[in-house]
Amino acid sequence: MKREIYMDYAATTFVKPEVLKEMMPYFTGYFGNPSSVYYISRKTKMAIDKARKCISKVINANKDEIFFTSGGSEADNWAIKGIAMANEKRGKHIITTEIEHHAVINTCNYLEQHGFKITYLPVDKFGMVNLQELDEAITEDTVLVSVMFANNEIGTIEPIKEIGELCKKKGVLFHTDAVQAVGNVPIDVQNMNIDLLSMAAHKFYGPKGMGALYVKRGVKIDSLIHGGSQERGRRAGTENIAGIVGMGKALEIAAQNMNKESKRLIYLRDKLIDGLLNIPDTSLNGHEINRLPGNVNVTFDFADGEIIVMALDDIGICVSTGSACSAGAIEPSHVLTAIGLSENGAKSSIRLTLGAKTTEDDVDYVVKTLGDIVLKLRENNKKWNERMH
Repeated sequence: MKREIYMDYAATTFVKPEVLKEMMPYFTGYFGNPSSVYYISRKTKMAIDKARKCISKVINANKDEIFFTSGGSEADNWAIKGIAMANEKRGKHIITTEIEHHAVINTCNYLEQHGFKITYLPVDKFGMVNLQELDEAITEDTVLVSVMFANNEIGTIEPIKEIGELCKKKGVLFHTDAVQAVGNVPIDVQNMNIDLLSMAAHKFYGPKGMGALYVKRGVKIDSLIHGGSQERGRRAGTENIAGIVGMGKALEIAAQNMNKESKRLIYLRDKLIDGLLNIPDTSLNGHEINRLPGNVNVTFDFADGEIIVMALDDIGICVSTGSACSAGAIEPSHVLTAIGLSENGAKSSIRLTLGAKTTEDDVDYVVKTLGDIVLKLRENNKKWNERMH
């Protein structure tokens, strides 16, 4: 019987049973439109309010600063386009980084086509932003800095608090794509001086198609979706009640278990890294310490990452070559090339991300299996054989 091991939690997570149980009544019994006035609608309105409170509490925000979206990509689009359009008379310059998720990069590319100037900051070999370079990039025309909290491919956690302090000092708004971080690491939007923050429920065992944008009180932002008066007139469309309920419950559970689960995942992550680095000509991508608890990204020289992923899939192990949003892309990862990897190096890399169902036995099995697969691939690699002989 084929063993099944899932190590792609950065791409998505399963919905936890407790979350699904909380959601179910809002598909059938409590189905009323929250904008209506009768009992079943009041019930749904109360459920939305409860979820908003849960989410705001986890990131130390006020509940009226949380706006529900269809996911992380919409939240990123809204944050960047909304701030750009609301503040274009003040300035048309936005700063981001070379390693952002495509939801940020492509939104910035879109704004460039509409007269905005975008600065894409480089990062060091660990994927870290240089604060001095950020400081020097801010001009009188800068209206927004958007730097991700933690990278989805290499797991590097950025110096968010320091970036927030710098932006506050310079009088510039600060947005962070925290899709990979929310539910996995502690976040305090007030302490970190974050003005806007994007999140997605399916990264912390909630439903897909559900996200939220934190917008600090007083921040001027244009709406992305126009229509009715939902989300206090900021985001039109009948609310996804079950999704909102599920997101609130999932984040509540994640926050309660964060310390314990983080320690468990760090132990398994480091064990996996140590095991994989014992395979010759293997290197770790991303920061050794400042990285997400469950993220491992490694390069196996002289072995093709796509072939490794397919070989693992054949025996029931799920990993990826990088971002799930660019799966099947022919181009090498923009994140890996930004940290200095060659095209070959980027194409020889895989990402393994651990989560709720990952066990120590899984880690041991994957290390052994990967060692065998890489060795086999290298035996058929001309450059490897020339080097060995």
